[in-house]
Amino acid sequence: MPSNTKVEVRRSPRRRRTVSAYRDGDTTVVLVPATFSRAEEKRWVGRMLQRLEAREGRRHPGDTELRDRALELARRYLGGAELPDSVRWVDNQNARWGSCTPDTRTIRISRRLAGMPSWVVDYVLVHELAHLSIPHHGREFWALVRRYPRAERARGYLEGFSAASRAEACDHDEDGEEDEVEELGIAEVALEE
Repeated sequence: MPSNTKVEVRRSPRRRRTVSAYRDGDTTVVLVPATFSRAEEKRWVGRMLQRLEAREGRRHPGDTELRDRALELARRYLGGAELPDSVRWVDNQNARWGSCTPDTRTIRISRRLAGMPSWVVDYVLVHELAHLSIPHHGREFWALVRRYPRAERARGYLEGFSAASRAEACDHDEDGEEDEVEELGIAEVALEE
């Protein structure tokens, strides 16, 4: 579970039927209707924190599992020639999704990816694995990364996630199905009428 310590509650006059929550760096953002009383807000914040923690516990592996996944991806998409010595989750990367130190063959993956779809985490792993062979972001680097079939989709996902995280106002679709938002790493619950 991420070491999130801050909770930010955002009230919206447009939000009437749902409560949503998502991780943004070391902050958990909870979106509630503006009509909520303080007691309702407190109850729903607790409920949404529990939902996010439960999902993250199911979705992200520990360091051993992350390294095993990286080795599998290196073999499958990069020929397995350049294997890392260490792959681990880190809590101190808020400006990038991952990093690689080719000299020590060490890959670090931001815990902000926890709870995102596995194909997005796989993309970041492939990106960092490619840096073991090619330290820069030149043409041959991107050709290597594109061996991963969902590379463009994952890049778009991460760009969209970053843009949404930076946006002050959150315009989530209140009529969306819960299954759709589950894939985005957002917990959303329809309020009982």
